[in-house]
Amino acid sequence: MTDDRPPLPPFTRATAAQKVQAAEDAWNTRDPHKVSLAYSPDSVWRNRDTFVTGRAAIVELLTAKWAREREYALRKDLWAFDGNRIAVRFQYECQDADGQWWRSYGNELWEFDEHGLMTRREAGIHDVRIEERERRILGPRPEAERGRSFPVQ
Repeated sequence: MTDDRPPLPPFTRATAAQKVQAAEDAWNTRDPHKVSLAYSPDSVWRNRDTFVTGRAAIVELLTAKWAREREYALRKDLWAFDGNRIAVRFQYECQDADGQWWRSYGNELWEFDEHGLMTRREAGIHDVRIEERERRILGPRPEAERGRSFPVQ
C-alpha cells in the first residue's frame, strides 16, 4: 500500500506551486532520507550526467552531493504544469571543499503517479563561479518570500 503524498495530480496552478515549495523546503533540509520519500520506490532520475533508479540510489546520490556542496541553499520556481507533470526552474548556491562559491542554475522536469510521488525527475544544471559577496541565497526561503519568483541574475 502506498501512502498518498499530496497534493495529488492532476495539478492546478495552486497545487503545482505547493508541490514545488514542498520540494524546495525538503531539499533545503539536506536530509537525503527525508527528500527520498517524495519519490516513488522505483523513481528514475537524470541529474546532470548521472542516471539513477530507486530511493536507495537517490539517497546515495544526494548524500554525495551534499558532502561536496557545502552550505547548500536552493530556490525553486514553478515554470509550467499539465496533468501529472511539473516543470521547474531553480537556482542554488554552495561552497566546495576549496572554499569556492558556486551558483547553479537549472531546469527540472517532474512526473508524478496517482499518489503524488515523483516517478521521474530530469535535471539539467549549469554552474557559475561566484564570489562570497555575490551570494543571494542565504539559507531556506523566509516565509515573507514564499510565493514570489526568484530572479535570474
